[in-house]
Amino acid sequence: MAFADEYKEKTGETVPIDREAFVDKFPHDAFIVRLNLAVAFGSLGVGGLFGMIQALHRTGIYRGFVSSADYYTLLTGHGVLLALVFTTFFITGIFSWAVVASLDEKLSERLSKTWFATMFVGTLLAGLAILGGLTGGPVSADVLFTFYAPMAAHPIFYLGAALLIVGSWIAGVDWYLAYRRWRAEHPDDRIPLRTFMVLATMLMWYISTIGVAVEVLVFLLPWSLGLIPAVDPLLTRTLFWYFGHPVVYFWLMPAYLVWYTLLPKLSGGRLFSDPLARVVFVLFVILSTPVGFHHQYVDPGIPEGFKFIAMTNTMFLLLPSLLTAFTVVASMEHGARQRGGTGRLGWLRALPWDNPAFSGCALAGLMFAAGGFSGMINAGMNINYLVHNTLWVPGHFHLTVGTAAALTFMAITYWLLPQVTGKNLKLKTVAMVQPYTWFVGMTLMSNAMHRAGLAGVPRRTAEPQYANVEFENVIGGIAEMRLQIAIGGTILFIALLMFLAVVVATWFGDRSAKLEVNSELPPALSGPQNSPVVLDDLRIWALIAIVLVVIAYGPPLWSMVADGLFAPGSPPIPV
Repeated sequence: MAFADEYKEKTGETVPIDREAFVDKFPHDAFIVRLNLAVAFGSLGVGGLFGMIQALHRTGIYRGFVSSADYYTLLTGHGVLLALVFTTFFITGIFSWAVVASLDEKLSERLSKTWFATMFVGTLLAGLAILGGLTGGPVSADVLFTFYAPMAAHPIFYLGAALLIVGSWIAGVDWYLAYRRWRAEHPDDRIPLRTFMVLATMLMWYISTIGVAVEVLVFLLPWSLGLIPAVDPLLTRTLFWYFGHPVVYFWLMPAYLVWYTLLPKLSGGRLFSDPLARVVFVLFVILSTPVGFHHQYVDPGIPEGFKFIAMTNTMFLLLPSLLTAFTVVASMEHGARQRGGTGRLGWLRALPWDNPAFSGCALAGLMFAAGGFSGMINAGMNINYLVHNTLWVPGHFHLTVGTAAALTFMAITYWLLPQVTGKNLKLKTVAMVQPYTWFVGMTLMSNAMHRAGLAGVPRRTAEPQYANVEFENVIGGIAEMRLQIAIGGTILFIALLMFLAVVVATWFGDRSAKLEVNSELPPALSGPQNSPVVLDDLRIWALIAIVLVVIAYGPPLWSMVADGLFAPGSPPIPV
């Protein structure tokens, strides 16, 4: 029985449909969401352009845009703008919506403006440093997304990166304060699911960003200013990867929020299980951070036992992903059957594949499943050696952050934008086609990247064509894979332009008299009352997470510091 029928049978009334837009209920909060989305999509456009140029350059299809030396500037810009700026601003935007909408509690106007301004200034500083590399001047930051020593950037890059992260911390404080005000009025209620997911994500974020904060503020920024003569590359690399893998879940947990709370509604049904959703986010809080050493399997100076601990914890992280696959697919099937779907697989045809918000999220989830399988290769100590530093690795994270997160963010924008602008979606046909275009482009590019990685083609280089090296013979050949990467990257950029066209047309369009929004989310089939209250006590899970971090990172970091804080064998302070 559909939720609408159940509600009518129990109450004798039709389901209440909230046609009032978020922007009308919470004008300031909608303004903050729009600001974050504007910066996110601007970064997405520039970073996406850099990505297409990279795909054409390194494959040798067209090298007229930049020189091979400037390729690394674009590579840095592509990684930072997409993996840090686009994701962080979109996340702060959708999290602000989620907290305000689920708690019916406004954010602090002064605090929300403060954290947005802090993040925005940091983005400008880091962006100026990166683009400065194209001018040949003293200000540059050709340090790639993984900005650890021995490569050095201009101080304003590190200052900008620090401000971006500090701004996100302040945003978390804003959301926690809103929750505290809500809790004072609802002392016995369970935390609404959307807010619970936001609080859990930010708890993980606070724990995991300690590493990069120490790396930047204690080592890289003073080093770039000349205040200390040297830094220990292994130590700064370890501090970066302490943050560098949990940031993947900072990207993915907002996508999970969308899949758990909005995708069931878009499917025409209800979330299968609220308790399972809470368990998944608790597991992410506990397990996300003590896994970073699996990025350092080939690094000397780290005992193999701690690498093994990281591998084990990484494999445990498959559990929340598998639970999500079950719960989300069950929710989609429930929705499809409410729409008349029948049969073991025939229900798939009843889903709203012409709705871009639904199709984009569903295709993103499908891509994430593929990314999970390739991620298992990265996590294994022995088989990781086969693909380490090859094109396999960017092939993997283009499935995760590049599709599971990015395509979900773009897709749900088609639903969210009318809520925060009060304007109906424009260019609906373009929006309907866009997720499929992105899916095709990413299928081509990521497939070729994975195959090229198995053939030994390196990553992070503008010149992968080594005259004295023969790559392993593979089906289709190296030339075919290069062409496939170039075609896939170009299709992705076309899909990006389609998305931006819809956003711009909607953003600057006229507000119609009849707004097509429905902000009500139906309750889960199994609600929070069916789960233990301890799941909502984030203090317990934070303590467990910190203990696991100390076990995984304490002894290795202590040995690195004891060997010299700024360089191996050096005194503990500059002399």
